[in-house]
Amino acid sequence: MTTLRVIVDQIVSPTPGGIGRYAEELTRELINTAPAGCDVAGVVSASPEPDYERLRMLLPGMSDLFKSTLARRELSLAWQHGFTRLPGSGMVHAPSLLAPLSKHDRLNNESSQTIVTIHDVVPWTHPETLTRHGVTWHKAMAKRAQAYADAVVVDTHTVAAQLGEILDFGDRIRVISAAISPKMQTPVDADTRAERLKLPERYILSVGTLEPRKGITHLIESLACGDDSGLPLLIVGPAGWGNVDVDSIAKAAGLAEGRVRTLGYLDDADLAVALDRATVFVFPSLAEGFGLPVIEAFHFGTPVVHSDAPALVEVAAGAGVVVAIDGPENYSQRLATAITSVVTDPVLAERLRFSGIDRSKTFSWTDSAEKVWQLHADL
Repeated sequence: MTTLRVIVDQIVSPTPGGIGRYAEELTRELINTAPAGCDVAGVVSASPEPDYERLRMLLPGMSDLFKSTLARRELSLAWQHGFTRLPGSGMVHAPSLLAPLSKHDRLNNESSQTIVTIHDVVPWTHPETLTRHGVTWHKAMAKRAQAYADAVVVDTHTVAAQLGEILDFGDRIRVISAAISPKMQTPVDADTRAERLKLPERYILSVGTLEPRKGITHLIESLACGDDSGLPLLIVGPAGWGNVDVDSIAKAAGLAEGRVRTLGYLDDADLAVALDRATVFVFPSLAEGFGLPVIEAFHFGTPVVHSDAPALVEVAAGAGVVVAIDGPENYSQRLATAITSVVTDPVLAERLRFSGIDRSKTFSWTDSAEKVWQLHADL
């Protein structure tokens, strides 16, 4: 039996974010699409027992779960400095840069291989939007990947081109996109969930961890300079770093109390309801490597307004309204104009609905997982 060991640690991180979602969906589909004679095992840092149980629940069919003796922070630092390899040899797939990267002999042992995933180049292009530690860690791990990774997976051709200008990976970069979770379907109790979430009849929705890079400040400020009929803004996502205080930003923008509301983290069913019923979905991120929430909004036929971060332009492929980031002093006003154009023009909204649905169908986790298996086979 050939085992593919997948680093699943981000799934049970306190702030899993997009990478945690990516890791969960890809690993589940790697299990489902495993070729004959192959299985998938997980690798996780020392964690509370409920986290191990949750991983087994989320990833049925996982053959084993290797539990490191090091906690998440210690394991991250150990791998950054080349310590603590996984026992034995064999295929390792990392859905991020968190990986045991070290010298190995793939020439004489074809199954001894490590593939990492780099989702964006934000640490190099927008370091001010990350913590200092985050920038340092990502750059250090990318250098280790340059030295020891057998291949590097990226989500978009945009990131492939950008990364190639920063580090020389030769021909080791492969583009394998993310996709929408099969669990993202409108539940049968949608009305009950909408009532519990206190969803208005019409509203603007945004999804993302509350951190500077996501452009939430610009989005909130746009409400003060647009003609969007006073629609409320709902923001889904956990708190991140950078002290993005939504209430303070809204107050400083002169918005009425309650005009902007955070919903925190939502499970898939609640998120599906929020996306499905939104009047317009806005993704104002300043830098992205893929932008999965955009595809999720497309899936539900919700009109999308997004920034012109290059990866978002690639992924949306014209199915949304694009807003230029350049000239940040006027970015909020441009967002306001775009949002107004959608909420006041039913013909445009309807066109965006169908173009979004069509675009979402081009992404598949099954296709992505099969490409990962093929990449490991090619190595």
